[in-house]
Amino acid sequence: MTGREIRDVLEQSGVTPSRQLGQNFLIDPNCARWIVSQLDVQPDDAVVEVGPGTGALSEHLVGNVRRLILVEFDARLAAMLKERFANEPSVEVHHEDGAKFDIRQLFKYRRIKFLGNLPYSSGGAILKNFLTRPHPFERAVIMLQKEVIDRLAAVPRTKDYGVLTLRVQSGWHVQPLRTVPPEAFFPRPQIDSSVAVMTPRRDLPPFDDRLFDELIRRGFSQRRKQMKKHMPEHPSWESVAATLGISPTARAEELPLDQWIAIARTYDPHPLMDVPQKDGEIFDVVDENDQVTGQATRGEVHANGLWHRAVHVFVINRKGELLLQQRSLLKDAHPGVWDSSVSGHLDAGEDYAVAAIRELEEEMGITDAEPVEFARVAACPATGREHVRLYRARYDGPVRFPCAEIEAAQWFSPAEISAWVKARPEDFASGFLECWKAAGQGS
Repeated sequence: MTGREIRDVLEQSGVTPSRQLGQNFLIDPNCARWIVSQLDVQPDDAVVEVGPGTGALSEHLVGNVRRLILVEFDARLAAMLKERFANEPSVEVHHEDGAKFDIRQLFKYRRIKFLGNLPYSSGGAILKNFLTRPHPFERAVIMLQKEVIDRLAAVPRTKDYGVLTLRVQSGWHVQPLRTVPPEAFFPRPQIDSSVAVMTPRRDLPPFDDRLFDELIRRGFSQRRKQMKKHMPEHPSWESVAATLGISPTARAEELPLDQWIAIARTYDPHPLMDVPQKDGEIFDVVDENDQVTGQATRGEVHANGLWHRAVHVFVINRKGELLLQQRSLLKDAHPGVWDSSVSGHLDAGEDYAVAAIRELEEEMGITDAEPVEFARVAACPATGREHVRLYRARYDGPVRFPCAEIEAAQWFSPAEISAWVKARPEDFASGFLECWKAAGQGS
């Protein structure tokens, strides 16, 4: 769309650009085409575009991707987009606030990418909502004011380096691509914009996101002061610094991301922080009727395909949503996929009900919920030759999980899970799929 065409669309839609909403519409068609090209879309991709406005970027995606999901806050523009793309079955338009959009509905559309010429007024909140883990995206191309992109991509010992930098870079590689001048927009902003491409990180050891966030906020509370005064008392900052080879007089702005991750891991008290599984654990070996025939180590059971026992627990909140966990990439079975709220093997001589209670505490830090058995799944290849008893537990509090064992946790409605399972069964552990069927949810 040319600048003249975009102005005509705005006039026909009764839209006067709002400074309060941060509305600056891209009117350079060559720039729009180039921005979309950086998304590297494939025909089987889905794309979420936040803040599509008049559709200057969207028009280069329609017909070239499997699904295009547009999220527009301005009701008049959302109505115009719905009318414009009414005959395009691959396009859906949501009149919603991008900072509050429920991204849980997007997991079923993977493979999925994110695109946004984001409003200056709410770009940060939109990024936080869409791109904070857990999220379904494998690539993002964003345009924001240049000063924000500079902060996202900043390096230590620079004025732009801070909490926002570390929050974003702990989950994404950020690569600034191009500065876009004010004359590419209507109305013209008073500052430059920048485009950046973001790709999810896969190169960091496991760490507790919430603890990491707490520590960087402490460290940068007085960025030019020595951080030792702001760190937790135990263990002492002096011992942490000595362990990691960091100067005890270091300032927050001097430390790169990998050292901040190491600091978070050192302060993490969870006993399973570095232990996704122990091959030396002893399990009961059973027969096809779940009768004990002997014992073997975890490693032996899995290596030899022996029948053994496990529990799965479905944790459900007051809204009827089910808590799912994303398995750690370090797991020896089904790494990185989604699974029951908690699941685990029975130790030798352990009862199923006792194991369910233990797993709730070990995996999610839940100690005040009572699991109730409601289904059983016979041992089969899909369960890894595990006889499974399935429990249900009601819980509405916070969860805390070992980062070496669990990548993320999120609540989903049963309807959303069913749609996701139908669209992408490969996103789930096979044992969970059997439990989902046993719960009367799967086909």
